Amino acid sequence: MSGWIALLLLIAASAGLLWLFKVRGPMLQLAGAALLFGAAGYAVDGHPGQSSAPRSAEQRAAPIPLTNLRHAFFGRFGPTEHWLVISESYARRGHTQEAAGVLESAVREHPGDPILWIGLGNALADHSGTLTTASELAFRRANELAPDHPAPKFFYGLALARSGDSKDALAIWHELLAKAPADASWRPVVEDAAAALEGPRRKQAQAATGS
Repeated sequence: MSGWIALLLLIAASAGLLWLFKVRGPMLQLAGAALLFGAAGYAVDGHPGQSSAPRSAEQRAAPIPLTNLRHAFFGRFGPTEHWLVISESYARRGHTQEAAGVLESAVREHPGDPILWIGLGNALADHSGTLTTASELAFRRANELAPDHPAPKFFYGLALARSGDSKDALAIWHELLAKAPADASWRPVVEDAAAALEGPRRKQAQAATGS
């Protein structure tokens, strides 16, 4: 338990430094995600004999705000933005079930809106603390509706990463980057996300090999 306390204190201190050095917006969220990825790696490495066991609540990915990341792909204004604002308001207060419920109602009313399906996938993953069959189906539906848009794939990769599957997340993001125009406005978001995830993975690999 003392290890968990030390880890939480380290995360809190790191978050404070990020804020002090004026890391804001999507970069702050990506940096926060990197801290969560590192915590997940600690949880896995701390219990090597239980790799096939279900993860406890402590080991699951904690909800992180995705508003600015969503805006980086879709902009700040849209006909269904209010649904997402309401859902994210619930999520910020820890009411993840209500957050998902809002978006379940939203996709029933606007079944052809990929942004809402992405939001639902995120909300369901937040509520369960991991990627579930229901959230996977939501991301899949978003991708069917917007197969040429990077957002469904990016956010699906983020949900995978927050659920502990960094390998598949990086594969998705690297594929996105390989196909992305050099001047794509969203390209830096994907690059930063991949870099944030590769850092903890590289450290884990070095620790495993003793190098």
